[in-house]
Amino acid sequence: MFDLASVQSALRAAKLDGWLLYDFRGLNVLARRVLDIPSDAILSRRWFYFVPANGEPRKLVHQIEPHALDGVPGTAQRYLRWQELEAGVASLLTGCQRVAMEYVPRNANPYISRVDAGTIELVRAFGVEIVSSGDLIQQFEACWDEEQWAMHLEAARYTRSAYDVAFAFIAQRIRSIGSVRETQVQQCILDHFAAHGLITDHPPIVGVGPHSGDPHYAPGPGSDSPIREGDFVLIDLWAKLDKPRAVYSDLTWTGFVGTEVPEQYERIFQIVARARDAAINKVRSAFASPQDGEGEGEVLRGWEVDQAARDVIEQAGYGAAFCHRTGHSIGQETHGNGANMDNLETHEERQVLPRTCFSIEPGIYLPEFGVRSEVNVFIDAQRQVHVTGGTPQTRVVPILKVYGG
Repeated sequence: MFDLASVQSALRAAKLDGWLLYDFRGLNVLARRVLDIPSDAILSRRWFYFVPANGEPRKLVHQIEPHALDGVPGTAQRYLRWQELEAGVASLLTGCQRVAMEYVPRNANPYISRVDAGTIELVRAFGVEIVSSGDLIQQFEACWDEEQWAMHLEAARYTRSAYDVAFAFIAQRIRSIGSVRETQVQQCILDHFAAHGLITDHPPIVGVGPHSGDPHYAPGPGSDSPIREGDFVLIDLWAKLDKPRAVYSDLTWTGFVGTEVPEQYERIFQIVARARDAAINKVRSAFASPQDGEGEGEVLRGWEVDQAARDVIEQAGYGAAFCHRTGHSIGQETHGNGANMDNLETHEERQVLPRTCFSIEPGIYLPEFGVRSEVNVFIDAQRQVHVTGGTPQTRVVPILKVYGG
């Protein structure tokens, strides 16, 4: 639910005159989330909602959709003609100098840049400086409450146990008929989710051999491969409870279909695990730092977490084989709207905030196979750092040894 007092407190802390939220036909999902507008609400005209640092919010809505923003406080002004819309925006911004919007200069962070260039030009025409709302979005869309944290922990129990189910299934099929297809393992995991009340936006990744070297490989009927004894397997899976406002758990483990893991797989895994742990330690160190009188400790930004992991892999000589960011925000979508752990695709300047969750999942991808090790990290309101989904993987799982017949 939209909390006006908290938003205005954050605006004052950031020394902003206000926050101008804008949307047209769902293009700015972040603004809709902050204002708690239902995802299925059909709004066909442009609307603006201005939250000043002090005082009453103001709305600008189209004449044929006058109730578009009835769910949030403030006075409403209606427009019909385009000239009235532009004059209305000017009226909203009267007396303002610095205003937050879903914008990042040069589109350096497309996860936040949801307002089109033309609207930015319009606002600037009234002499207003536009500041990115990235950290505001985190505070009021990406931060979890206690109910969501509890739902994540429950989902994490079943995403972690899915590996026992999947690896045991692989072992059983190998022993009984000599092989199992990637899609069969995929379906086994989906059945496990369904049995425990979990849902997912996409089926899990099950990649054998060279397929594990493709970070976004997606097995499908007719294009998948058989898994046999002596094969290396990567499984990346994610799910959440089938409940309103539930949030995801997202994990990746690797295994070898045999009793002894060959050195080539274990060596690469250990590099990746060290990179994963370096990123976790970076987060732990930052949030263990003493807080000052205003309750602030060390400021940690997403790019720094990425770099901690990336340094380990680059020093091992595999920098070019680590071809994605270290982690992504986790929320009601697998890839949420908080800070990502990224200094590759973007230079993530957003702060890592308490009550947010994100993945840490470095990887090394080679033509023959690829290794990724993924955990989820949640920072609670007391700045305690939690790694969820059970104990992080410490070695490649020898599937036929651990899951004996």
